[in-house]
Parts: sequence; structure tokens; C-alpha cells
Amino acid sequence: MKTLKDLEIKIFSDGADVAHMLRHYREGLVKGFTTNPTLMHQAGLTDYVRFAHEALAAITDLPISFEVFSDEFVEMEAHAREIASWGENVYVKIPVTNTRGEASLDLIRRLSSAGIKLNVTAILALEQVRQVVEALDPDTPSIVSVFAGRIADTGVDPVPLMTKALALCKLKPHCELLWASTRELLNVFQAEQIGCPIITVTPEILKKASLIGMDLSALSLDTVRMFERDARSAGFKIG
Repeated sequence: MKTLKDLEIKIFSDGADVAHMLRHYREGLVKGFTTNPTLMHQAGLTDYVRFAHEALAAITDLPISFEVFSDEFVEMEAHAREIASWGENVYVKIPVTNTRGEASLDLIRRLSSAGIKLNVTAILALEQVRQVVEALDPDTPSIVSVFAGRIADTGVDPVPLMTKALALCKLKPHCELLWASTRELLNVFQAEQIGCPIITVTPEILKKASLIGMDLSALSLDTVRMFERDARSAGFKIG
């Protein structure tokens, strides 16, 4: 069975811990990085700009996506232009709508036509993909992040939608589809199978890479041993 390094798909590390980012960078497996305000908040970060510049000082040759956090399009545009100035490898994450459900298409069109590399995020519907791809400038590199994991959370297989989204993204020569909100290692192989260019993977999922191709009988035995060890450690008794 193929290892992650054997795959054509580009793995982007998803998180907000500079130490993890640098470790993955040195290991050479990941081909880019993404983050967002929620991940930064969970990591306890309070200085957005400091975090971004610390990461960019160490990682200069791989794409890194940083997200705007305003809900108003005028301020969102100002933030996007500032973030884009931080480095040549920076992609600016723009949500597909604001919190009122107003589409970001006009903003996407202006920024992309100005040569700003965008990562349009929080996309779940195929019509959103179609509209975003239409708004993107064909000469500016861009990423369309479809949250396949959140689609799966609704009980729907995301693969058919992602396959159609891939076909739409190919209409623009510098537009890449990204499989976002990855839930399990299997998703990497699913994305690879349909030819998706990029997938985001958290450090927790990357830790499971050692299980790829493992004999299932051996994994079963490991599981039984784990149950026995944990029961003993807890001091459980019956009777």
C-alpha cells in the first residue's frame, strides 16, 4: 500500500502551532500550511500578526494561508491587502459569505484581479464552487476550499460533490481544489483517488500515518492489549 509520501496529492498541515508547523516543514511531507482564527483561538494565541510573521520568517518557500476576520467587506478587503503584503508565499483566506450570508463574490473578484492569491474558504455547496470559480481571475493562483468533512458530518458522501467541484476548478488554469475539514486518514486516499490537488490534514491525523498498511489482525491484537492495559491502570474490579 502507498505511504503518504508516495501520493500525488499535496498535503497541507492545518493548525496554529508554529512548533508543529516547523516540524512538519523539516520532515518534508507537507507542501503547505493553512490556519484560521478558530485554530488560533484554540491554540491560545492572542497576537495574530506576531504568529503570522513568526511562521513566515521560518517558512518562505511553501504556501501559507491566513484568514481575514472582519465581517464587513470594506474592512475585509483592507485586511486582505495587508495580509497579502506579508510574503510572496501568502494566500489570503476569504470566507465565501459573511455571517449574514452575503456572498463575498465581488470582493473575491476585486482581490483576485489585483493579483492577490486567495484561498476561498467555508464552501460546502456546489453552486458556491461554481460562483467562486467564475469570480476568480484566470491568471492569479487561487485555492477553493470545500469542507468535505463537514459535508460528511451531515451523513452525505462528499466524494461525488468533490469530483464535480474538481471539474469546475479546472476551468481556471491556476485554481486548485482543496479537500478541507479532513476527519480521518482515509480521506487523504479518497481525495487522491479523484485527483484532488490539495488536502488539509491536522497534526493529530498525521500521527496516524504509521498505521497505513498495518496488518489488521495485528491491529486487533493491539486494540485488545490497549483495553486490558487501561482496565488494569484504572483498577477496575467486578465483584
